[in-house]
Amino acid sequence: MDFLANENFPLFSIQLLRNAGYNVASVLEETPGAKDSDILVRAHEENRIILTFDRDYGELIYRHKLSAPAGVLYFHFDPSAPKEPAEILLKILWENRVPIPGKFTVVERGRIRQRTLSDIR
Repeated sequence: MDFLANENFPLFSIQLLRNAGYNVASVLEETPGAKDSDILVRAHEENRIILTFDRDYGELIYRHKLSAPAGVLYFHFDPSAPKEPAEILLKILWENRVPIPGKFTVVERGRIRQRTLSDIR
């Protein structure tokens, strides 16, 4: 599973995910200031799952019908520490109870909601 961390995703969490063996590209490191629509295109072309705290991706994908990426993980909370998003994601991945590819996943503390992306591809 390859990820594309949006500009608002903590670098410390990116590094923790990389240390765990995941391929994580970073908008902050590579293309700071990139438009959300350009990030969607890149994630779609590179078959990456977007990691973000930005709810605009749902609107771009579902309302404006822009290219869907391999998946979206929208973290819908303010992290208490820069490592928290990675810790939550790693737990989700290790438990392997929630399918990530092909889904728009909203991650809250103690709750996960999903909507399929296949309907709009």
